[in-house]
Amino acid sequence: MRVFTLFAIAIAVGLIVSSLFIVDERQLALRFKFGEIVQTDYESGLHWKLPPPFNTVVRYEDRILTTDNRPELFLTGETKYVEVDFFIKWRIVDAREFYLAFRDNAASAQNRLLEIVTDGMKDEFANRTIQEVVSAERSELMDRMLVQTQEVAANFGVEVVDVRVKRIDLPGDVSGSVYDRMRQERGRIAAELRAEGEQASEEIRATAERQRTILLAEAYRDAQKTRGEGDAQAAAIYASAYNRNREFYAFYRSMQAYRNALGDGDDILLLKPDSEFFRYLNESGANP
Repeated sequence: MRVFTLFAIAIAVGLIVSSLFIVDERQLALRFKFGEIVQTDYESGLHWKLPPPFNTVVRYEDRILTTDNRPELFLTGETKYVEVDFFIKWRIVDAREFYLAFRDNAASAQNRLLEIVTDGMKDEFANRTIQEVVSAERSELMDRMLVQTQEVAANFGVEVVDVRVKRIDLPGDVSGSVYDRMRQERGRIAAELRAEGEQASEEIRATAERQRTILLAEAYRDAQKTRGEGDAQAAAIYASAYNRNREFYAFYRSMQAYRNALGDGDDILLLKPDSEFFRYLNESGANP
């Protein structure tokens, strides 16, 4: 009797335990009744169900998952291969659709996502050159891939959060030719810029030389004009002084001639004592 009671208690405890299940806050849960989905909207916490085989529960991760793949080779529009290493960030948003698509096999979902992204990249890379692939257009390509993958993944209850390329490598025989082509392109651009700079320099130099010539010509013209005006004013002053007192003007001019001729220089000047040059000196000596 005692053994039977213990056995009954054990069965009851087993039934109670098998009727309880916990949903973690990082999980999504599905409850099945004889293989048919009967409830999906479980919140985190402790829940009741009928013991198996009446009810079973399947749980999925409710966190963002990362699917990383080995590098893939893609053919570009130049019929040359590039090796691309990428990853996918995704999460399950509809547990029912996900179960109907993949049952409880998360690996199948990852493989499906990789197929979608790989096929999309194959088409995108085929329409681009290597230089476009490794340049700024890569971000545009990833954005296009994210939109395409999201549209397909939504059909089986998955939200694709991000698709990113970690690395793009070129095979050894391709990388050398690509870098040489890029180097030649940069050299061509540098030569064009250098030629444009030299042309601009010549134009600036020619403009400066032309302006210099014009300024010198205008300065010489103004100088000659000013000099002519000065000479005219000097002549007018001399004429006015001569007309006021011709005798004094003649005396003043003679004194200037004496200063210039009888200076401290080493030149020798031979003149007759009664010459016109000494007229004022003779008159000065005769009338002390």
